[in-house]
Amino acid sequence: MRKEVGGNVQGSKGEQRGGMKDFNYRKYRNDLAREVKQEQDRGRRREILEAARETPEYQRAAILHRADAARQQEKLRAAGFFEEAEAFRKVAEFAKAVESAGGRALLVGGCVRDELMGIPPKDYDIEVYRIPPEKLKQLASAFGEVSEVGMAFGILKLHIGDIEIDVSLPRRESKTGRGHKDFSIGADPHMRVEEAARRRDFTINALAQDILTGEIYDYFGGVRDIAQRTLRAVDEERFRDDPLRVLRGVQFVGRFGLRVEDRTAAMMREMRGELRHLSKERMREEWIKLFTKSRKPSLGLQAAMEWGIFHEMHPEVRNLPQTLQDPRWHPEGDAWVHTLMVVDAMARIVEQEHIQGKEALILMLAAFCHDFGKPATTKEEGGRIRSLGHEQAGVAPAAKFLSEIGIESSLIDPITKLVAEHLKPSVFYVQEVQRGSRVTDGAIKRLAARISPATLRQLAYVAKADHMGRGPFVDPDNPEKSLIPDEYPAGDWLLERAAKLGIQEEKPKPVLFGRDLIALGFPPGKMFGKILRVAEDLHVQGLSREEILNVLAAHRGHSLEELAMILEGKREHEGPGNDFA
Repeated sequence: MRKEVGGNVQGSKGEQRGGMKDFNYRKYRNDLAREVKQEQDRGRRREILEAARETPEYQRAAILHRADAARQQEKLRAAGFFEEAEAFRKVAEFAKAVESAGGRALLVGGCVRDELMGIPPKDYDIEVYRIPPEKLKQLASAFGEVSEVGMAFGILKLHIGDIEIDVSLPRRESKTGRGHKDFSIGADPHMRVEEAARRRDFTINALAQDILTGEIYDYFGGVRDIAQRTLRAVDEERFRDDPLRVLRGVQFVGRFGLRVEDRTAAMMREMRGELRHLSKERMREEWIKLFTKSRKPSLGLQAAMEWGIFHEMHPEVRNLPQTLQDPRWHPEGDAWVHTLMVVDAMARIVEQEHIQGKEALILMLAAFCHDFGKPATTKEEGGRIRSLGHEQAGVAPAAKFLSEIGIESSLIDPITKLVAEHLKPSVFYVQEVQRGSRVTDGAIKRLAARISPATLRQLAYVAKADHMGRGPFVDPDNPEKSLIPDEYPAGDWLLERAAKLGIQEEKPKPVLFGRDLIALGFPPGKMFGKILRVAEDLHVQGLSREEILNVLAAHRGHSLEELAMILEGKREHEGPGNDFA
């Protein structure tokens, strides 16, 4: 057992995983500073510091120093984290009330982990000891609105203004079946902190911190594993109780860039088949966290590939590593390597453009799925590797994968449309800028209409990520020139054209509505939709709203079926409406 108190680590002699005994980080820092100060030679001072930074003691001292600083409201405010400081103030007030009632309130899980990693916590999870359920509810109600949805499991949601806090009692869990609901769960306010921590998945999540004193409880080496960027299961037997922990491991690797301890990685591989017994809803949350909270989601995706998750669950992904690409344009390697680079490029774009929420998820998933059509379309012809039509061929496998991981249909629609058209910005740019063949406004408008509810701006981002997801390479058309995929002029060109048309963020507004046809005297009917679609084509081919209305007015005596045929004839006369007409 080990307990870290304000930087003091106390452990037993037999402790294997916990690390160092009686480590006082303040004394360590002071001793190091004294040693450096006593050294007269500047070069030697630098050597001492550089050598110290490589030691576990230095890394642990840095982490515990952050913990002491981060828990103080004034430090949070000084760093500009005003909302976080206010949230902590309210959490501390609740902890004082718990203590006055004879209990003890500890921060647990992700908020402690994030704090030790130097990430300001956005959510707080509090575990309350020595307070019975009804008393806990009474205490919480004095601070804000309480939701009792999870009360059967000893969990309350406490709403204090805009802040939501999970308040729970320590609980015992035992698996009774294969499903995610097949657990026997019971709250036990008198459970020991170590016993409660043992049920958690990874050591970095098994930490607890006393809200009022700052004491850090670390029974399984979580502080050490944070310092060494290691993902390690807490308890092998309990870890196997819930296969969702495999996906949680995937997203933690992606979010925090962790190395997975060998035995933990082996368990992940062994448990992958059990993912089939989980609901889509539970799995979806882990995939969303991987794609929207990771600076390098490729790390988590590669872990998923190595652990066999895609082979077991998602065959539309598993063949990407065997899909070759033309080395002239893709020196980075196979379609899987390219996909990982594209996903990381999109993560950078999302961060740079401050994109959040559902839009960030749409872009990240479109980047991941953009080449799902390559395994089915890749062929070697005339000494070249080509994947003609892969963008359209990728729509069905992308939709299948997205549905399997629980993505809602309202998001699958824009994602698959971005997949289907992800080459179009480059095609248009080459056609007009490099080959001198004008791309009409109508072509841009039709593209915007095809990808709606996705937008041209989103399409430009996906195409840019695709472009950036390659290593530097020699221009196949000019061996003297090296191409570095950083800037993407095709995206800027498309957005400039779209801005002039007012359709960067939306599809073109309809030129006609059903009410216009009714105003001309046509009775409502099922042909209205077809007439309006043909009118839209005429508009993007250059006819104004007034000209289209004049054509309709001149044929008032015709039936809707005849009117539709007349308009189609007009459309064919005006031009084919292809992308470059």
